[in-house]
Amino acid sequence: MKAKIIALAVAIGVSIGPATAHAAPEPTTQTIDDYLTRALESTDLPGFSVVVTKDDRIVHAAGYGHDSDGRPVTADTPMRVASVSKSFTAMAVMTLADAGKIALDRPVVEQLPGFGMADPRFRAVTVRQLLNQTSGFSDRTIDINALEDAGSLAEYTSRLSTGSPAAEPGTHWEYCNVNYDLAARLVEVASGQTFDDYLRQHVFGPLGMSRSAVRDDVLRPANGYNSLFGVWISRPELPGFLDGSGGGGVITTAADMGKWLITQGGHGRQLVAPESLRAMHSPSDVHEYGMGWGIEKPADGPERLVHDGNLFTYAATEMVIPETGYGFAVMTNNASLNGDYYDILTGLVALSEGKTPEAPGGVRQQFELVLGLIGLAAVGLGVLGAMRSRRWAAKRAGRPAWRIALRLVPVLIPVAVFLAYPSLISFISNGRTVTWAQMTYFPLPLTVVLLVAALAGLSTAVFRLLRLRAVRSAG
Repeated sequence: MKAKIIALAVAIGVSIGPATAHAAPEPTTQTIDDYLTRALESTDLPGFSVVVTKDDRIVHAAGYGHDSDGRPVTADTPMRVASVSKSFTAMAVMTLADAGKIALDRPVVEQLPGFGMADPRFRAVTVRQLLNQTSGFSDRTIDINALEDAGSLAEYTSRLSTGSPAAEPGTHWEYCNVNYDLAARLVEVASGQTFDDYLRQHVFGPLGMSRSAVRDDVLRPANGYNSLFGVWISRPELPGFLDGSGGGGVITTAADMGKWLITQGGHGRQLVAPESLRAMHSPSDVHEYGMGWGIEKPADGPERLVHDGNLFTYAATEMVIPETGYGFAVMTNNASLNGDYYDILTGLVALSEGKTPEAPGGVRQQFELVLGLIGLAAVGLGVLGAMRSRRWAAKRAGRPAWRIALRLVPVLIPVAVFLAYPSLISFISNGRTVTWAQMTYFPLPLTVVLLVAALAGLSTAVFRLLRLRAVRSAG
């Protein structure tokens, strides 16, 4: 949820092949490091880690800045990658599909005991539809709040009994974490192992990803950060269904992500058959999203496989460009209204194309500056409204109550907006559940400004009414 409010930059390439004949010279480690050092300064991020791969090699893996415990971020610093986890979950499912233990085009309900919903349309949802987000499941028709404190994937699945699809399965694309958490539970049932154990033994392990997990008690990252008008505040991640989650639970490092990007590009150790990898990277009939990857088709370049991930204190993005053989991942230990991680990524892509990227950053700083100025203006208007309340009351002392009420409406609009704030964000986020606690994390600058504006409007209204009462009493 991001303003971008929970952004997904989707993207998928269909073919895996060698670099083009006129490929740009490969950027050196020094060139990449110089760019990322500049990026740390220009974005003012506390810390981030990055990996760049080419075919079967890690070209550069490093960390920049520091974590909330004051330690330097390195290529081995654990980072939460949020929805980037979906590509790992899809891979786990596909390994079991290749082994004949999961059938992609059979209904989920036939393969997942304990799964049920109020609407009978759920019976038609297939495993493939879970992975390409065309199941019809939606945050608008499933009580996401009721899932947040589930103690296991099995309990999570059982709590879906009151939910229902919002559309006929296979006819509509909608991004919904429930799809991938169900897929993770399916992995458990088909394999007889916990999701974490299965990933460790059949995905992370074979690739040599020794610093990757989906449980905090196995691999715990430091607290992340939120920005408040340019000041970075260390915060623990909001409680929620993360441990063991297939939709957003993976914790990994830049060094490990390099191994992941290599296999996704069709190089190095392969976990599934070539046709299964192609299926993961191919769009569905209704949307350009494959299985844990999306498709980005730039007008001036080759197709890209991309997936973003956003939590409340961490953010990440991954990209594979099959035609050039490059892979990229950027992971940040912070979250804000405008994330700089994707701008850093696009700069790395530019370097791989022989271009000289501009230093990323500036948008977040400018946005928060504007919000700060709006907040200060709201304070000024509130003070001015209080100071002028006597004159306002004197002019309206003899008017009927309904006319006075109408005159108070404009100053009370910020109050109404603030009270409706989570609901408004939920509306523009396609019905995603939004809580007040969430609004105090990465949207904190916006939340503070809306609160200040509401208090300014409320105080103006209160002063006016008190003055009006005093004028009438004196008269």
